[in-house]
This record gives sequence, structure tokens and C-alpha cells, in this order.
Amino acid sequence: MATLILVRHGRSTANTAGLLAGWTPGVTLDEHGAEQAAALPGRLAAVPLAAAVSSPLERCAQTLAPLLAARPDLALHTDERIGECHYGDWSGRKLSELSEEPLMRIVQQHPSAAAFPGGESMRAMQARAVDAVRDWNARIEEEHGADAVYLMCSHGDIIKSLVADALGMHLDLFQRIHVDPCSVTAIRYTPTRPFLLRLGDTGDFASFAPRETAAPDKALEDGGDGVVGGGAGAV
Repeated sequence: MATLILVRHGRSTANTAGLLAGWTPGVTLDEHGAEQAAALPGRLAAVPLAAAVSSPLERCAQTLAPLLAARPDLALHTDERIGECHYGDWSGRKLSELSEEPLMRIVQQHPSAAAFPGGESMRAMQARAVDAVRDWNARIEEEHGADAVYLMCSHGDIIKSLVADALGMHLDLFQRIHVDPCSVTAIRYTPTRPFLLRLGDTGDFASFAPRETAAPDKALEDGGDGVVGGGAGAV
């Protein structure tokens, strides 16, 4: 079956502002995010891509724009099922404020039971994303062969949930996974099981060093919690 390259969108204006973007309109890449996107064609230069599939949100389209410009023959498809989690009433709010909400404890410790007011459950988010990948795996294999490689540009919580599925992890453990903006995660699917080949690879190890100043998502990290929505990364 196909090999899937998962790319999280580049750093966005919401990431740097410490906001949970969700499907909030007008969220775009910031200057650093645009630089990350510009570097993507070089990072993937050795990978023959059969197709690219994108979340419909603007920050994902912007992330893929340089890659599509470098590969004008690369087919692009849009699939709402890999769009960001519908956070409902939480959308557009500061993560520092949301950390005080009682629901955040459920999101962190028992996400399979978490449902966002006015939005969707995390369980439903994972199910639609997994369904999308299974459908695209079959389509890519049928059209391009079992050794084909294709790309999906999506969002932090979506990618984390897909990794959890590939590893056979319960959704309640997915907050232990972290993927930075514009990181590359790769999963090879076979008839019997998936194999995780890369996880959150940016080629930048700066995030391992101690931080002199707090990042927008630091308040959540200090408590050992996962950053809902994915965070702003190392820079």
C-alpha cells in the first residue's frame, strides 16, 4: 500500500499569538511560517510524490504553494476530513485561558471522552481523518501502484491522531505525541500494519535546547500537558 507523508502547516499567526485557531477565518502563515513553507520543496526534493491532499484551511494551502510551484505537474486535492478539529466555542480563544477550563483536563487525560461545546468530539475528529487516509491509500494505490508516495498537509491534532492510529495507540495517549509546524511525519501502510517512518521531522534540533524566554504555549507545557492544536514550535 501507499506511503503517506504528513506535513503540518507552517507556523501561523494564531500559533504565535497563542490562540486555538480551529476553523477561524483569516488565520494565515506568519513570516517564519512562510519561510518554512519555502524550504519544503528542497526538503522533499528526493521524494517522488504521486499527489498532494490538503486541508481546506488557508494556512495549509499557503504551506503547499511553494511545493506546487516547484512541481507544476503535482495533482492537488482538497479533503475536509483532514481539516482541523472543530473546536466550536473554543475557537479563537487564548490557550492560556483555555488551560483553566474544566474540559481541558479531559482533553489532556481522557481525550476520547472530550467533546468541544458547539464543535465536535476528538473521537469524531480522529475517525474522519483515519477514514480519509484509508480512502486515499486505496485511491493512490489503484492509480499509482503499491509503492506510491503521496502527501497530506494538515494540522497538529489531526496528525497526532493519525500517528496514534498507526501505532495502535488508544486516543487517550495521543497527547504524548508532538509535531512542530511544517514538520514531516511519514507512515508506510501495508496490508497487515502501518509503520511509522518519521515523526515530526523538521531537521532542526533547536527545540531540544532550554528556552530563555517563554513561548506562547509554554503555560501548557510546564504542566506536562500536550499543546492543543499543536503549538508554535521552537522558534
